[in-house]
Amino acid sequence: MSHLILKLDSFSIWRRVRLRWGLAMAMLVAAVPGLPTAAAAAEAVYTVKAKDTLTSIARQHGVPVAVLAKRNGLNLKEVIYVGQRLKIPDTAAQSSQASPRLPTAVQQSITAAPVKPGRWKYIVIHHAAVDRGTAQALDRYHREQRHMENGLAYHFVIGNGNGMRDGEIAVGNRWRRQLDGGHLHSPAQNHEAIGICLIGNFDQTSPTKSQMQSLEALIRALMRRCHLSVTAVKTHQQINVVSTRCPGRHFPLRELLARLKKP
Repeated sequence: MSHLILKLDSFSIWRRVRLRWGLAMAMLVAAVPGLPTAAAAAEAVYTVKAKDTLTSIARQHGVPVAVLAKRNGLNLKEVIYVGQRLKIPDTAAQSSQASPRLPTAVQQSITAAPVKPGRWKYIVIHHAAVDRGTAQALDRYHREQRHMENGLAYHFVIGNGNGMRDGEIAVGNRWRRQLDGGHLHSPAQNHEAIGICLIGNFDQTSPTKSQMQSLEALIRALMRRCHLSVTAVKTHQQINVVSTRCPGRHFPLRELLARLKKP
C-alpha cells in the first residue's frame, strides 16, 4: 500500500513540474523580442509588385492606408519598391467596432456631385417592401407605373443579395444630377430630402448585416458632404406627411443612430 502511495505522489510531483515548465516556456516566448506570437503568426506579409502603391495595397487587403504605413514604419508619401515585403495588419478584431467604409466608386460619386450649400436638409431611409429587387427594376417601375420623368425615385439603393449583391450601393441619377427626390409625398420635402432605399421587406425580416454596414457608411459620407448632423437622419415613417410604416417594424433605427453618433 505504501509503495502505491509513493508512486502516486511521484506522479503528482512530475505533473506539477511539467505544468510549471510549460508555463515558464510560454512566458519566455512572450517576453523575448523577435519570437513569433500567435497574433504575429496570423499577420500576412505582402511582396510589393510593379505599379503597387501603399493605397492600392491597403485597398486590396481592406486596411486603412495610414494603418498599413504605421505598421511598416513608413510615412504616407514614402515610395515603396518592387520586392519590398510589407506586413498587413490584421484588423478583423477591430472591424466590428470600426466605422465601415464606402467603395471607392461610390465615394467618388458622392464627392463629384455638384452639391450646393444648404441644398439638402434630411437623409431619409426607406425599404422597398419586396424581398427581391434592383435599382434598375425600381427605375423601370417608377417610369412605367408611377410615370416619373426622372425614373428612380431614390438617390441611392442598397441591395440585399437578391437581385443586387448584399450591401451593394447603387448611385441613382437623381444624386448625380442633384435632382429632387420622388420618395416622399410632399414636393417640398422631396426638394430637401435625400432618399435611400434598402431592398427588402422589413415588416417581415430585418436588413442584412451588410446592408446596415453600407447604410452607415453611406449616411456618414452624405453627412460630411452635405454638412448634416445625425438629427437629419429620418425614416420615411418619421418625416412623411402621409402615414406610412416604411421602413418597417424590424428596421433597427435606434442602433443605427447610436452608431452614427460615434466618431
